[in-house]
Amino acid sequence: WERTLYIDDFTGASSLSMDPNNPRLLYAGMWDHQRKPWTIRSGGPGSGLYRSVDGGVNWEKCGEGLPAAMGKIGVAVSPADPQRVYAIIEAEQGGVYRSDDRGESWQLVNDQRVTIARAWYYTEIVADPRDPETVYVLNAPLLKSTDGGKSFTGIENPHSDQHALWINPDNTDLMILGNDGGATVSLNGGQSWSTQYNQPTAQLYRIMADNRFPYYLYAGQQDYGTLAIPSRTANRGISNKDWYPVAGGESAFIALDPDNPQLVYGGSYQGNLSVYDQRTQMERDIMAYPSLGLGKLPRDMKYRFNWNAPLVVQPQNPNVLYHGAQVVLRSEDQGRSWTPISPDLTRNEPSKQGKGGGPYTNEGAGGENYNTISYLACSPHQAGTIWAGTDDGKVHLTRDEGKSWTDVTPAALGEALVNCIEVSPHDSATAYLVAHRYKFNNFEPIAYVTNDYGNSWTKIVRGIRGRDFVRVIREDPERKGLLFAGTEHGLYISFNAGIGWQPFQLNLPKCPITDLRVKGHDLIAATSGRSFWILDDISPLRQTQDKMIQRVNLYNPAPAVRFWAESAEHPVAGIGDNPPTGALLYYYLPETLDSFRLKLDILDAQGRPIRSYCNQPEQDSVETYEGAPKPDPILPAKRGLNRFVWDLRREPIPGVPKVFILGAYQGSTVPPGVYQLQLTTPYGVLTRKLEVKPDPRIEAQKEDYHAQQEILLQIEEAVRDIHLSVKSMRQVKAQVKSLRTNLKKADCTKELLEAGAAIVDSIDAWEQQLIQPKQQTFQDVINYPNQLSAELMNLKQRIDGPLPIVNQGARERLQDLLADWSAYKAQMRKILEQDVGYFNKLYRTYEMPAIVIPMGAE
Repeated sequence: WERTLYIDDFTGASSLSMDPNNPRLLYAGMWDHQRKPWTIRSGGPGSGLYRSVDGGVNWEKCGEGLPAAMGKIGVAVSPADPQRVYAIIEAEQGGVYRSDDRGESWQLVNDQRVTIARAWYYTEIVADPRDPETVYVLNAPLLKSTDGGKSFTGIENPHSDQHALWINPDNTDLMILGNDGGATVSLNGGQSWSTQYNQPTAQLYRIMADNRFPYYLYAGQQDYGTLAIPSRTANRGISNKDWYPVAGGESAFIALDPDNPQLVYGGSYQGNLSVYDQRTQMERDIMAYPSLGLGKLPRDMKYRFNWNAPLVVQPQNPNVLYHGAQVVLRSEDQGRSWTPISPDLTRNEPSKQGKGGGPYTNEGAGGENYNTISYLACSPHQAGTIWAGTDDGKVHLTRDEGKSWTDVTPAALGEALVNCIEVSPHDSATAYLVAHRYKFNNFEPIAYVTNDYGNSWTKIVRGIRGRDFVRVIREDPERKGLLFAGTEHGLYISFNAGIGWQPFQLNLPKCPITDLRVKGHDLIAATSGRSFWILDDISPLRQTQDKMIQRVNLYNPAPAVRFWAESAEHPVAGIGDNPPTGALLYYYLPETLDSFRLKLDILDAQGRPIRSYCNQPEQDSVETYEGAPKPDPILPAKRGLNRFVWDLRREPIPGVPKVFILGAYQGSTVPPGVYQLQLTTPYGVLTRKLEVKPDPRIEAQKEDYHAQQEILLQIEEAVRDIHLSVKSMRQVKAQVKSLRTNLKKADCTKELLEAGAAIVDSIDAWEQQLIQPKQQTFQDVINYPNQLSAELMNLKQRIDGPLPIVNQGARERLQDLLADWSAYKAQMRKILEQDVGYFNKLYRTYEMPAIVIPMGAE
């Protein structure tokens, strides 16, 4: 690449358009622009519209008819008429300009404010590929003109804040619109649009989680307000029907009592604040000092609030709320009243509290309030101990509920935005401080730790890449010194309290990590542009030293909850993934064991086998007909950390080859309790204990689970007995058929041949009472009646549920079915003893061996 157009260090190209009929003809909108933490300058002497006629080698400035001074510029050549060029220009006389002579001269055709409002954020223009009179302007509405830009009308679409538009050059009815909600497609020229709920593009700010089961996550999300969303569902995934809005707006901190989240508090820019009642689904305004802050000078405001103004509840008393302006505000009556409990904790520089933007467009919504508190952290150890960080690099601490404050700013911090203060859950004197200076064009990572309430600080960024500025640090509540850091380009981990860091990305998208939270055994990440991500179990990290161990190890598993969810073997497009249902088991192997046998046995507390898995399953046992039992998953045996999910079920029930039976072959779910894990490796046998907990939402006694299990085991035993008996009797039938063929050739007596035919008929009639061989697919259950095996499996499926309460009807039905099986079992013995016995007796007269009865049939 070579630089062909350069104005100065503050000017860059905001728009570039090429004549598709003549690629040597280019137009460039140059933008003189600078954004500081307290103001946005959009425009200056560097702004201008330029044209090149030689493919960008040389450029000339367009002038005739254009404003003398400009801000941001968007430009678009009409593919339908190369003479026609459109430009949208931020200026005193701003609006839509048009040239009909390839940029030689220009005229203002539309000066409506809607085309250039908040110009630094928008200012995009797109020409229709087929019609020179049709042009689109992208702003908070999507605007369309069909008269060469003279008038515009809005086009409704799924979201506001429009930033990109592509129009199919061969069929202009096909369009893709990009906005702050994602991408949306129109097949009819913008009359209707596809959904944007199929894209995980949320830009999330802060994470809050409650203690429900499953726990819910709360956050403010850019341009979509706030949301509450469950961490898992009983369905195949987490869809848009599962989340709902709560208090506050897009830039919210969320605050709540995690044990009783009925009231959800949420903020927004300019100090807007509300509380949402989850019981009534009603919201109430609780702004500390209601005012319309947009467009107002920050120095004239009673309270200056950050775009992402902090809001927290006191851990010891969730009725106490703290809210950050330039002072700390406190409420103990659900936001009905607020009291300042601090002086101005910022640098308080009036020169940086003026207009949010200029010279043409003011700005207030984008976070240009400065000298504000940007983070508040309450100590989980001591009520009234509060840390406060500001957007201008000050850190203060109170240990007496705001009666006195101490400046504990790290000496080397300088002017920076304090984005996170993490009080160690293990030590009241230890806190981790995160700040950034990217708004000063400085992308270095900044993170400190103090072990003495801020009297001294140590920088902890070794191992974090130079431009990965840090946004958040969280410490694991269970393992002291295990830290997670979210940065602008991904995730890092430290096993030694920040002395050293290493990347910890796994399958997490490379994107800004705006917040982190450890919830139980999970690590939750909020991202900018890729929504929420959850690492479902960090137990191995809690048991791993700084460097991964190099010997075989079976990690102590986290307790598993007996949770019921609809199975989804593969991710479902358009919805969030549920965590695996069952117990997450981790083990470390120093080498890949492809050539060695690795076996995992799961036993109950008394040592009785429940389930076994292996890395080398017997392929002959896999059946492939429709409705056949699914093969057990293969135990992974690769070098490094392996994860395996036990679904909390017993061994599957064997099927009858080539026979479809309505019902699930999967084994029944085990009850809550303690189980044993045995991992057999070439290096020895490793054992661990696993606790299976009941779903905390279910009110049931231990006796209820015991009764449920007793019935399920009776059903499984009966079905196994039936299927094995059918297999054995089929073997008997096969032998008789084979012998009858030979007997016919030997011209044996009619009596013997008829005795053999009677056995085959008896077994067929007996089998058809147990299974339905005519069924070949699940829809055949309508055509051919289900028999005993299917009835038992259906009953198992009804009883094997999350609620361990078995009704009387199910108990009665089981006794009737078991009685039926007892009768059919007696019938089977009669066939073997009488019919087969009689056949054998006749058969011996020919001095031939008798039929060998399979063991299962005995």
